[in-house]
Amino acid sequence: MPNTKSAERRMRNSQRKNLQNNAVKTRLRRAEKEFRAAVVAGKKDEAAKLLPGVHSAYDKAVKTGAIVRGTANRKKSRLAIALKK
Repeated sequence: MPNTKSAERRMRNSQRKNLQNNAVKTRLRRAEKEFRAAVVAGKKDEAAKLLPGVHSAYDKAVKTGAIVRGTANRKKSRLAIALKK
């Protein structure tokens, strides 16, 4: 348990940020899973429509600090490669 007032505040803030980051990451996983399902099913045109949305979601997650920029760039690149194959 926190011993000071500021430590209590930091604990509340970190808990709130953790919930927000988890929500963002869940949204990312869902979008990526939907995209990959379209690619595996052979629906290339549908997957091509989904790709900009997935890229946008990753960029927004980076902007809010939920994930690191390098991770987002790597995943975006691999998704684009998966679409081309």
